[in-house]
Amino acid sequence: MKTRRPDQAEAQQVFRAPSPRAMSYGTYIAGQAHIDTTDQVAAEMEAKWGCGRLRLLVTAELAEKFDRQRYLWNQAIWHGDLEAVRVQATRMIAAWRALDRAATTAGASPLSPKVWEMTLADGTVMALVQNNTDANAVVAQGRQVAVYSLDEIARMLEDYRRVTEAKLTWPGATVTAIRRPGSDPLDAVMDTERGLDELMDDDMPSFGGGVKA
Repeated sequence: MKTRRPDQAEAQQVFRAPSPRAMSYGTYIAGQAHIDTTDQVAAEMEAKWGCGRLRLLVTAELAEKFDRQRYLWNQAIWHGDLEAVRVQATRMIAAWRALDRAATTAGASPLSPKVWEMTLADGTVMALVQNNTDANAVVAQGRQVAVYSLDEIARMLEDYRRVTEAKLTWPGATVTAIRRPGSDPLDAVMDTERGLDELMDDDMPSFGGGVKA
């Protein structure tokens, strides 16, 4: 199962034990509580620093530790038991806090209150601002960021209405999405069942984000 990006805090994770038949209601509730608490911390960090930006504000060594912990966290959710979820939830929250402290100590600037960010399905970050002047407050920080003003959103909604009218006029008409590669290293990981340092048996992702044959 493909792992979720850390900056997609709005997408709810669901606790899945290795053997659903062996999981009681109490176990599910307990596991989901730890997931919800951890997701809340991720959402807090995302609101403060921006989508997928915090790990880019610290040293490579700390970013690596953070990414490794994210892998273990996803692994616990998809393949672990309740105890694994409990342990990794505590460690994941600590990892978020460590990055927050490091970025603050380094003097990094949090996300401007003039900018609202959200990660799209293709990994692109959407930055919403009130006007073109506020767009100057957007910081890409190595991310793919598409900036939209309220005026542009209004015009897009007008275009969307035309698309809807076209689909009603010509049943079966489709809109093709344009996908861009994300910059998150866990996007290349298709499953977290294997150990963190075990060799991959599928297509090997390269450091540049591509796939080695």
